Amino acid sequence: MRQKRQDEEPQIRDTHKTISIMIEIADALNRTRTLDEFYKAIHQSLGKLLNVDNFFIAIYHAEEDRVTFPYYVDQKDVNPTGIDHLSKTSSLVAKVINDGVPLLFYRQDMENYAELKGLPGIGTVSQVWLGSPLKIKNKVTGAIAVQSYAYRNMYQPSDLKILNIVSQYIALAIERKESDEAYKKQRKILEKILLTSPVGIALLENRIFKWVNPEMLTLFGYDKKEDFENSSVEMIYESHEKFLTAGDIIYSNISHFRRTQIETTLMKKDGSTFPANINISSANSDNPMAWIIATFTDISERKLAEAEKIKNEKLNGVLEMAGAVCHELNQPLQALLGYSELVMMDQEPDSQLGKDLGAIKKNVERIGRITQRLSGITSYKTMDYPGNKKIVDIWGDKE
Repeated sequence: MRQKRQDEEPQIRDTHKTISIMIEIADALNRTRTLDEFYKAIHQSLGKLLNVDNFFIAIYHAEEDRVTFPYYVDQKDVNPTGIDHLSKTSSLVAKVINDGVPLLFYRQDMENYAELKGLPGIGTVSQVWLGSPLKIKNKVTGAIAVQSYAYRNMYQPSDLKILNIVSQYIALAIERKESDEAYKKQRKILEKILLTSPVGIALLENRIFKWVNPEMLTLFGYDKKEDFENSSVEMIYESHEKFLTAGDIIYSNISHFRRTQIETTLMKKDGSTFPANINISSANSDNPMAWIIATFTDISERKLAEAEKIKNEKLNGVLEMAGAVCHELNQPLQALLGYSELVMMDQEPDSQLGKDLGAIKKNVERIGRITQRLSGITSYKTMDYPGNKKIVDIWGDKE
């Protein structure tokens, strides 16, 4: 009975140490800011269980048949960065990953394995090498390994169990840290997109500004984000009535479609206005106005372009009509003018008929000048006409 207790004491100490290391790694997971810092913390903690003068973490990329070494500390070799075509090498990492179990190799074992594979070994051959897979739900995601160039007995078979327990916990911790880092990276990218966006973007809660990007300040002429935050959207509308009208339209549409857009007139800080497009989306179907993402775009240039297009279309219509009028009038006018001149040749200038024909000729010539003026129109202008009407001004300042 006494002997059994003596045998159990080292195991109890090892278990306590292992648990302590796992707690340290959990603490490092929340304490460290980057994966590099986290790997260093793992290295330091694992050193309280095993000799880690030579230690590395390998990440397995199955689809590429490749491993990379994000953390590598070795007394003999420099960081190999990665091993390509892993399955076709005599790498001990490859065997640990392929077998999915922790393995212990002594120098002769390594040489025999390389000879069996018919391939040269990778890196300087050590006296003893101990490796364990990083596994998550039976999926191998990589491996960790320690080795000693000086002492064959640096690691014992009993160390396999300890390293295997720790490695499984490390695998979960690394996955979480990688996910956290990927999330932070994506968040930074998103923040950069929002901050550099050429359109105004705002987060709204029940039509109250909660966050705006820098373009919103430029668009509405404000100096700082605090001018918007916790302020009603009414601040960007010309009047309370327009604020209410826009709200009714937005609520009606997003209640059914979760997103909508409207064109309206908005007001800047200085009181000036501009035409804008507001694109709105809601993530809450139960309360569509609870949280809204809205983008604001100044469409002044588009409106000017549309007005110019309408103006050009009207001008083209006038030109086409003028061309048709000129074409249809010129021939009868020329005939009328010709006949008048022929009749006048047989009349006395002072006769009443001669005077009447002269008047006809004069007005025919005036109509000719009008058609000539019509054919030379290059701009579209109107003038007032009795009856509250507008007509095309073909003369301008001249007749």
